[in-house]
Amino acid sequence: MKSLLPALLLSSLALPTAAQVISAERIAGTVQVLASDFFEGRAPGTVGEERTVGYLIGQFQAIGLEPGGRNGSWVQAAPLLHTRLGPPRTLGVTVGGAMRTWQPGQQVYLSTRRAEDRAVIEHAPLVFVGYGVSAPERQWDDFKGVDLKGKVAVFLVNDPDFEAGQGEAVAGRFGGKAMTYYGRWTYKYEEASRRGAIGALIVHDTPGAGYGWNVVTSPQGENYDIVRAPDQQTTLALQGWIEGGAAATLFAGAGVDLAVQRKAARRPDFRPVTLQGVTFSADLPVTHEVVRSHNVLAKIPGRERPDEVVFYGAHWDAYGKGPADANGKTVRGGANDDALGVAGLLEIARKFMAQQPRSRRSIVFGLWTAEERGLLGSEAYALDPVYPMDKTVANLTLDILQTAGKARDVILVGAGQGSLEDDLNRLARKQGRTVTPESLPERGLFYRADHFSFAKRGVPVLLMMGIAGASDLVDGGRAAGQKWVDDYTGRCYHQPCDAWGQDWNLDGAVQDIGLMFDLGRDLANSSRWPEWKAGSEFKALRERR
Repeated sequence: MKSLLPALLLSSLALPTAAQVISAERIAGTVQVLASDFFEGRAPGTVGEERTVGYLIGQFQAIGLEPGGRNGSWVQAAPLLHTRLGPPRTLGVTVGGAMRTWQPGQQVYLSTRRAEDRAVIEHAPLVFVGYGVSAPERQWDDFKGVDLKGKVAVFLVNDPDFEAGQGEAVAGRFGGKAMTYYGRWTYKYEEASRRGAIGALIVHDTPGAGYGWNVVTSPQGENYDIVRAPDQQTTLALQGWIEGGAAATLFAGAGVDLAVQRKAARRPDFRPVTLQGVTFSADLPVTHEVVRSHNVLAKIPGRERPDEVVFYGAHWDAYGKGPADANGKTVRGGANDDALGVAGLLEIARKFMAQQPRSRRSIVFGLWTAEERGLLGSEAYALDPVYPMDKTVANLTLDILQTAGKARDVILVGAGQGSLEDDLNRLARKQGRTVTPESLPERGLFYRADHFSFAKRGVPVLLMMGIAGASDLVDGGRAAGQKWVDDYTGRCYHQPCDAWGQDWNLDGAVQDIGLMFDLGRDLANSSRWPEWKAGSEFKALRERR
């Protein structure tokens, strides 16, 4: 660690000609520092955060950027609410007057995002709301005016057309297999709270969720949220999932066939179904605390239109310390996720500082806390933006880059969403590359990185994420690209072995970082504003600003 810091600092202070080139060597040095045990896995609110934030501020200062926060600050406070449920006093459903006890992690998985000592729901009615989608732009409303106040909303996961067969009216209305935000569990909880529900439960099925029940239960009752004013807290005392078999049994107890209702929920005339004679009760202790954390913000002021901002983002946090792996390692250093993205942004900052004259528009860099806890750092920023969202031209985010060498293509996340993908195509061709859409759009990666906090406010976005599909590698083709994805996601994603390795080949990452620089430079030196494409759920948000 100590031997790396002086060399890295010297590279930061190198002559402008050196900064004009995106350097794999500098990127490697940054990753090795941030993913080292000294930073303790970069968990929010820990000594690891203090060291990380200090290091990042030092890097931006050495490169020559200005503080990007308010009143000349390098940071924006992002206090986090951390909750954990304890063993239940009561948990289960009453069916026909008889109480059926449920076990946490078996029939149901629960958490809370409320700062209260107990999470209590007493004999609340359950209302099945299909996919729980309210999408006027797609002529779809699953709620039909139902009153959810004091009730528990029960949802299906994914979109109404996820399981649609050929010839069904809903087929393709929500992008087919490609998930929209309406399919994400986060949207369903938000919609339930907007409608005043006291609880929200999603019926789990592995194809629709994209992961098994073991993944659902892995947080073990723990949750995070940004600290909100009392009138802005969720109405949900509890949120979570029902195991698929337990859900079918529950519905049957109310005389309802879940399989039949799945099909009914794919029709626009679907109406909510109250599970007659069934109520939900829970009483669980809650431990809660406020964790002090921070985003890091830096800027390069524009020379002509400084109020218009091209925004780059990556998250500095990782998973901290956890159980020892087979090698006894406990620090989950997040070398690729997302120290590599952070290193890429530092390279982009150096390259912008080496450009003369400076860009017409301002360039802002946001390094976010708590991405791994639910995109919370970027969400805290979006709720209290330092730079108005209607003056933010675009958000360009780096989150996991492939480390297997040069590629003939670049992977596009969120095909069909916005005009930035057309810019990516144009600039990729200049590199002699093509654009390949992500391989599993039903996994909803477009909604699972920090750029999404900007998209929800109508800001056009582009995400570079190496695990979104198999790159067509110069050495080994798409088979080698798939092998890299499978190896990383199957072995090291969120694990201690997400560490710097001598086998890393950063030539492909350099290509992708270069693309994001080129795109940002074009936007920063133009007067154009990227747009959302017709059919995007975010188009109306931008047009209202």
